[in-house]
Amino acid sequence: MATEVSSDQQEIMKALAVQASIDPQQEIERRVGFLCDQLVETGQHALVLGISGGVDSTIAGRLCQLAVEKARERGVEARFYAMRLPYGEQKDEDEAQQAIRFIQPDEVLVTNVKPAGDSMLDSLEEGGLVFESDGQRDFVMGNVKARQRMIAQYAVAGARAGLVVGTDQAAEALMGFFTKYGDGACDLAPLAGLTKGQVREIGRALEAPSHLVEKVPTADLESLRPQRTDEDALGVTYEQIDRFLTGQSIGDDAYKIIVDTYRRTEHKRQLPKTPF
Repeated sequence: MATEVSSDQQEIMKALAVQASIDPQQEIERRVGFLCDQLVETGQHALVLGISGGVDSTIAGRLCQLAVEKARERGVEARFYAMRLPYGEQKDEDEAQQAIRFIQPDEVLVTNVKPAGDSMLDSLEEGGLVFESDGQRDFVMGNVKARQRMIAQYAVAGARAGLVVGTDQAAEALMGFFTKYGDGACDLAPLAGLTKGQVREIGRALEAPSHLVEKVPTADLESLRPQRTDEDALGVTYEQIDRFLTGQSIGDDAYKIIVDTYRRTEHKRQLPKTPF
């Protein structure tokens, strides 16, 4: 059991801009102000975000709505477009709708990504791609779903002079737990630097529904393992990840998983490499 902050922890905490503790209200004001300033400075007129019903998109969505309202006070014609992006029928659709009601977005758009996602996979297989197993096929399809969702969000942003907002926070950034050029692609990341627990703190300060704030996180991208929890996929708990990110001690096994995963997923946090 490590008992002091390691050089790896210090390096990662600095790289991901994590604070050991936050004032939730100050962070709300800071991040709403950031989103509003980006609209004003870029001359854009909309924020676009997919809402899944999980805590990250629920909180980011409410910050977006507050930001466009603040921008309108500053004379910018701004709107927030909350997008529902199910793959067919979403098992926790009720919670997604509860999140929408809490967020109170200016407009809700619904795009079913299943036809486009299925068509892409069919075309790949018709073109000669052979998967090693059903599990590999399902994993690849999960990433296709995530990228189809981002295609839809950028289409709306293009049509409405908008910026796409992402839900990436420090815990997911640390573990590379996002699809490259899928949910990892965005113009603005208002939750950056926050641990999972800190996102929940902000949710409580915003008075989000408690069952959404405390909801067990799941990416729900794999059809063969529906509603698989993030923690099952990661091999460590969010509590362990948050303790690592805030300079606290954790067990040696969890420490090794986290550091190894951070190193292995470094490419996800960088721009494409060039010869220069």
